[in-house]
Amino acid sequence: MAVSLRAKPFCLTAEEEAFLEKTKEGMSEEEKIGQLFFPIGYAADPGYLDHAILNKHPGGLMFRTGDPAEIAGAYNYVQKASKIPMFTAANLEAGGDGIAAGGTAYGKQMQVAAAGGPKYARELGEVCTKEGKAVGCNFAFAPVVDIDFNWRNPITNVRTYGSDPETVLACAREYIRSCRENGMLTSIKHFPGDGTDERDQHILTSVNSLDREAWNASYGKVYRTLIEEGAEAVMVGHIALPAYQKEDRMLPATLSGELVTGLLRGELGFNGLVITDATPMVGFCAAMERRLAVPKAIMAGCDMFLFNKDYDEDFRFMKDALQSGLLTRERLDEAVTRILATKIRLGLFGRDLTVTEEGFAVIGCEKHRKMAEECADRAVTLVKDEEKILPVTAEKHRRVLLQVLGGCASDERVMRTFAEELEKRGHTVIPYEREVFDFTKPLPFDSAESFRKKYDLVIYVGNVENASNKTVNRISWYTLFGLGNNLPWFVKEVPTLFVSLQNPYHLFDVPMIGTYVNAYSNHDAMIRAVAAKLHGESPFTGISPVDPFCGNNYLRGLTEA
Repeated sequence: MAVSLRAKPFCLTAEEEAFLEKTKEGMSEEEKIGQLFFPIGYAADPGYLDHAILNKHPGGLMFRTGDPAEIAGAYNYVQKASKIPMFTAANLEAGGDGIAAGGTAYGKQMQVAAAGGPKYARELGEVCTKEGKAVGCNFAFAPVVDIDFNWRNPITNVRTYGSDPETVLACAREYIRSCRENGMLTSIKHFPGDGTDERDQHILTSVNSLDREAWNASYGKVYRTLIEEGAEAVMVGHIALPAYQKEDRMLPATLSGELVTGLLRGELGFNGLVITDATPMVGFCAAMERRLAVPKAIMAGCDMFLFNKDYDEDFRFMKDALQSGLLTRERLDEAVTRILATKIRLGLFGRDLTVTEEGFAVIGCEKHRKMAEECADRAVTLVKDEEKILPVTAEKHRRVLLQVLGGCASDERVMRTFAEELEKRGHTVIPYEREVFDFTKPLPFDSAESFRKKYDLVIYVGNVENASNKTVNRISWYTLFGLGNNLPWFVKEVPTLFVSLQNPYHLFDVPMIGTYVNAYSNHDAMIRAVAAKLHGESPFTGISPVDPFCGNNYLRGLTEA
């Protein structure tokens, strides 16, 4: 499909168009193939970058969160060493901590929606952009415009702006505007839309099961509107959309010409850059032999190929496909044209892209920290308080059994911060300790009476972090048969409340707990905000962006009346 360089999102001048053509004419065939690739960086030292990355002339490079000086050093090095300026990317979905250690953890997208939406989405974009640019990033793999229709989906969840397409659109629009004003490229993702399946595209090809009418009224409206407003890039997921697939039925969108060229470019009119989601995912790999899939992604209409199983092998597969005709020179030229046009639009040519440590002052700065604290304060959502436990006080609830449910690396920090917040308000915090199950000895478990004598309040903190490669995102209990104190057998003995920091749907697994709060993010600012709300120091103002009752009216309990 022909590229219109004067149209959105490129809007190039005649001089810029001539520059693009001259630049392309000066590229070798191997350099053009290299532009298709967007590998991940595993080390920041020049030797690695030279021999593992730059020798293939990649169009972009992404690092995970790391030391700001190391990230900046790597991005500075590759820009200086590259003939064509590079896209330098990060997953800037929730704050500057998406690339820089010590960066501001502003909050997950669902927190932003719960706080009031667009204003805070704009702030999120500002934090991500300024802290990302401080270390040399120019490309945010964000915002997520998936719609959380299926509460069982283990990967969308708090990464989304919720289940209302209008909220998703309004928040995504403001995030993009904020990034654009600050010179950061964004990529809306994950086309054709995650959130209807209950499975994760990291471990299979997931399915968007909506019919055409329902898809157009939801995902289609979000994509169409953002495209009309000038969205520069779209990330395509390993997600099938059977309603729009006949020949490519059940292929992931990354390999489907019907979805990328037909639906995205044709019906939705997208003229900009298309990038695949990470190609080591099973949702991509299991669809066909990799030697075929690598060039097929480009032939389907994607312009850039994200990450690799083996970079050398994938590069060879692409070169071989060009020689054999599996990848045409016309399609290669079209992809390279879009890549170069996007880089021109972003202003990467003809200027010094070096960043210095003086710019690191913005990373985790007080202004951004205050912004994050306000968003957290606004987002905390009281779902129900049937037992009228709130506000919690040290006078009524001096001895608190505190349990963090998660099994995540952050559990220790979450426990420590929650305990500190409770203790400074006069509570005695008793952290839950796992019982030893040895049925050859007398079992040292609490009776109802002994439990009441030990504790005045139980606080559960759900810290089940959203992460890839999970089949579920639910609570895992430790104890057996209700014998130990991990399972909530005691809710009618001692006041019990549940705070979920990461998943707004945990009420489904703890319907017996009558006081339940959703908080959407687990950073320290959110924990402090939750503690203040529990103690009545500020009102609950968050509005749930999803149905925390998971479509089950019985979970509403007494709040239904």
